[in-house]
Amino acid sequence: MDMKAAQLALMLGISVRRLNQMAHEGKAVRVAPGTYDAAATIQNMLAAASGKAAGAAVTLDLDKERARLAAEQADGHALKNATTRAEMVRAADVVREWQGIIGTVRSAMLAVPSRCRRRASTFGTAEIEIIDREIRDALEAISNDESDAPPGAESGEASAENEAVQVD
Repeated sequence: MDMKAAQLALMLGISVRRLNQMAHEGKAVRVAPGTYDAAATIQNMLAAASGKAAGAAVTLDLDKERARLAAEQADGHALKNATTRAEMVRAADVVREWQGIIGTVRSAMLAVPSRCRRRASTFGTAEIEIIDREIRDALEAISNDESDAPPGAESGEASAENEAVQVD
């Protein structure tokens, strides 16, 4: 719908001069000298207005994100300081240490049947095999018992490298 500049300016609540400026900015759609496409001009103005409102929301979100970043940086420094003072250790270091301990215990448990064979001459092959099977079953049951495992432990979650644990 085409309108004369004065009519469209009156309807939009702006001056004819401002309408001409908007035409130069590409916001008002001029179809002929002194005549504008009212519908297209109004759509452009609404799009520009909603863009400004979206820009204000982005500013508010940016402020929140800056505050969140500052808090995360402060937490990071606090963790580094606690680690430096030996109040905390990296979870990956704890996991690595426990894996070593568990490996040592497992090896010692698997060696029990052969030690029994050497020390107890009354044990026959059947008895040694029973002891061996019981130890292996117990180790397997322990390795499959994930009810006490921390979340993510069964999947070898890589985030353990960045976690820290409190040292008393």
